[in-house]
Amino acid sequence: MDRNIALEFVRATEVAAIAASKWLGKGERKKADGAAVDEMRSRLNNIDFHGKVVIGEGEKDEAPMLYIGEEIGTKKGINVDIAVDPLECTDSVACGKDNSICVLAAAPRGDLLNAPEVYMNKIAVGPKAKGCIDINASVKENLTKIAKRLEKDIDEITVVVLDRPRHEKLINEIREAGARIKLITDGDISGAISPSVEDSGIDVLMGIGGSPEGVIAASALKCVGGEIQAKFVFKDDRQKEQAEKMGIKNPEDRIFCTEDLAKGNQHMFIATGVTDGPMLKGIRFEKGKVVTHSIVMRSKTGTIRFIEAYHRT
Repeated sequence: MDRNIALEFVRATEVAAIAASKWLGKGERKKADGAAVDEMRSRLNNIDFHGKVVIGEGEKDEAPMLYIGEEIGTKKGINVDIAVDPLECTDSVACGKDNSICVLAAAPRGDLLNAPEVYMNKIAVGPKAKGCIDINASVKENLTKIAKRLEKDIDEITVVVLDRPRHEKLINEIREAGARIKLITDGDISGAISPSVEDSGIDVLMGIGGSPEGVIAASALKCVGGEIQAKFVFKDDRQKEQAEKMGIKNPEDRIFCTEDLAKGNQHMFIATGVTDGPMLKGIRFEKGKVVTHSIVMRSKTGTIRFIEAYHRT
């Protein structure tokens, strides 16, 4: 894909982040999310490309904009599949907390898994630990191999985990293995990418999060050379049947690797910080201007660009 379109896409995440940031700490998660969705969609529809949303705000009857299957852009130019999370960590914005970002991943048609809205158990590492993880192995076994690959002791390894009751057993196993834990309230997209970012302080992501977030994270990891493995976690038979209807065979037992979630080598990942996190700074309002901090990554070249932009108010 043309690298110039990446700069168009980053403008979409920038305007979404600015709009959402105005709701920081106001306790209005839906209004913050709605503002981000409105601005991102409006900007995307002015870009010369033919996009199709494969990961978005939900099914058509659940979301008025950026719903799964919606066609966006001017319909001129290249055909692209889009995975978006206009505001990851809506609660963090509403409560004035860290780690919220506006995210977009793009790839040629068919290269992003059209994942059902279910949970996934995930493990993600950076390039240095690529090839040594196994989602079916024990927590201690994985941490031992990761520590060896990173030339660290286990008590120097930091695992990022979503702070959820469902992770009580996982947290106990990490502690028993001797590793350090960084709990986050939301945001396992940035959590999965963090092990691939220098100086993030994170070595591995473990735990259960959304499958759409897993696909978006996989697209980013294709750009930076990291690795993710994942398995569906179904609440009931209805969710399993939904996955089967989407063409996924043996969904209960299947292990998804990075290539299954994000095929090929033509991926772009773009994100803009709303609040401060391990990867990006949040929005800053200064006299007469707004400062945004974004990341733009391309798998074809392995290029990672951090963009600090100043917008006149």
